[in-house]
Amino acid sequence: MFSLKVRRGLLLLPLALLAGCNTVVLNASGDIAVQQGNLIIISTLLMLLIIVPVIALTLLFAWRYRKNNTAAKYEPDWDHSTRLELIIWGAPLLIIIVLGLLTWISTHTLDPYRPLSRIDANRPIPASHKPMIVEVVALDWKWLFIYPEQGIASVNELYAPVDRPIRFKITASSVMNSFFIPALAGQIYAMPGMETQLNAVINKPGVYKGFSANYSGAGFSGMRFKFHGVNDADFDKWVASARAGGGALNRDDYLSLAQPSERDPVRRYSNVPTDLYKAILNRTIVSDALCVTPVEPYKLTMENSPVAAVTAVVASDAVVEKGVQAK
Repeated sequence: MFSLKVRRGLLLLPLALLAGCNTVVLNASGDIAVQQGNLIIISTLLMLLIIVPVIALTLLFAWRYRKNNTAAKYEPDWDHSTRLELIIWGAPLLIIIVLGLLTWISTHTLDPYRPLSRIDANRPIPASHKPMIVEVVALDWKWLFIYPEQGIASVNELYAPVDRPIRFKITASSVMNSFFIPALAGQIYAMPGMETQLNAVINKPGVYKGFSANYSGAGFSGMRFKFHGVNDADFDKWVASARAGGGALNRDDYLSLAQPSERDPVRRYSNVPTDLYKAILNRTIVSDALCVTPVEPYKLTMENSPVAAVTAVVASDAVVEKGVQAK
């Protein structure tokens, strides 16, 4: 029906289409994202150690034991092979053990709350080095970035120096969202009244895509921003530009900004109260609102444990009983 060249061309068409894809997750510019990409590759290769032989053996058995192959050995009473059982169960078990160890190690190493220990694979971070703080607020439908150390803020625009660790403190104004810069690190949820964190570093200068990876309403598709990885001098210039040309962002301004809107342009603010992010997190932007600061986690000790409570009750009953008998 079709010539050989046409059929070959049709087979190569999917590869041609994939050639235009930007696999940023596997070609990342930040050390955390690079480690996550390597984890995906290693896990896939380990699983292919089982998948590829199984597919190959399936095709081999189907061809070797086809109906018209009279040379194939026919053994209708065969039911067991110790060697085959060891291969069938042993190989997957070893791969599962390796995947389990890989998962355990990477879960702790790539914990987003864990401070970074290195800039990249060859450069550790000095113990005295402090990360740059960026406070992230997911609004409807835009992103607010507050730089408390620089006293500025921006909407739908994020700048950071190359090779400088960043600690993102992330929350949301109304509905749940997800903060995601594929070239930098994995996605982290943003939730109202709660704070999540992400520690990351960008290692290559460039402009990268950032967006919400969690559906949050009508304007979700336009909830995107540009992340600029720049050198220290360009970062200082951007900070100076924001301070010179930005407006104020007090609580009333924030309430106006937080109103739902779609595809907002970039905005910069030069005067940001130091307690604005804390008020957003605690949901106390309105002065008479009830503070919802999370309470300190209840620490279980020998004095307040359930066992101690039961012991105290039993001891109290014993004292009462003795008192009654004495009377």
